[in-house]
Amino acid sequence: MPYAISYLFFCFLLLLPLQAQDTLRLNKKRLHWVIGASSTAYVGSLIFLHEAWYKNNPRTAFHFFNDNPQWRQIDKIGHAYSAFHISRASTELYQWTGLSHKKAVLWGAITSQILMTPIEIFDGFSASYGASWGDALANFAGGLLWWFEHQIWQEPHLHFKFSFSTSGYASLRPNVLGKNLAEQILKDYNGQTYWLSVDFAYLTKIKKFPAWLNVAFGTGANEMIYAREPENNANGFQSYRRFFLGLDFHLANIPTKSRFLKKIFWTLGTIRLPAPALEYNLRHGFQWHWLYF
Repeated sequence: MPYAISYLFFCFLLLLPLQAQDTLRLNKKRLHWVIGASSTAYVGSLIFLHEAWYKNNPRTAFHFFNDNPQWRQIDKIGHAYSAFHISRASTELYQWTGLSHKKAVLWGAITSQILMTPIEIFDGFSASYGASWGDALANFAGGLLWWFEHQIWQEPHLHFKFSFSTSGYASLRPNVLGKNLAEQILKDYNGQTYWLSVDFAYLTKIKKFPAWLNVAFGTGANEMIYAREPENNANGFQSYRRFFLGLDFHLANIPTKSRFLKKIFWTLGTIRLPAPALEYNLRHGFQWHWLYF
């Protein structure tokens, strides 16, 4: 889910005026400041999530619910995406406090699990949902991917990204899929596409290939008006998965001395900018998109 975007926006505001630590000695004042400021940002994100998703849902006793068959698992990919980018943002903040790179990455991944857990608590008390072991595993996978990349390369070369286009289905069930654009970005899985952007130049060692031009693999699904396929079919809809191969502009790989541009590029690392893509799905076969977002 793109829940991480609001958290990353706050982190961008926190990081923009900050200078990097000159030494690896832990600065406790900075650490305390990071904990306090990021906690405030996190509370704000939870309030937004509650208002957008849980406010109008009836409450019940805490319970678990198997939602793994729902929404063709696009929601699970969203959980992994959120955990990945919360790990990424937290690592950046921990490095500013003077933690070593290795410790900052580890604690960044741990922090993502701590911060994602309340979502499962919200779900557990919601009559419409329930705490999900599938969500918890997806959260872990996102944090693990961030940590694992640093064990291999000491830096990320696989970038988890998100794009969204209005699907047209939200108007059929606005209470579930969103009444406005902000809610639809969060709720309408038909419009969400998740990407794994690969640093092609780095992995292939082709020196003349632009470092900022990546190859991206994407996935999504369409015609999901109801969460489970039997109910979807009973109402005259048949969902299908979508797969994409496209280009990605990973601006963070552009060398610049501007701290402002570095932070802008860092923040834009959460999304795949509009770019050409080839789609394949069982409904329509191959489709070419000159610009897909």
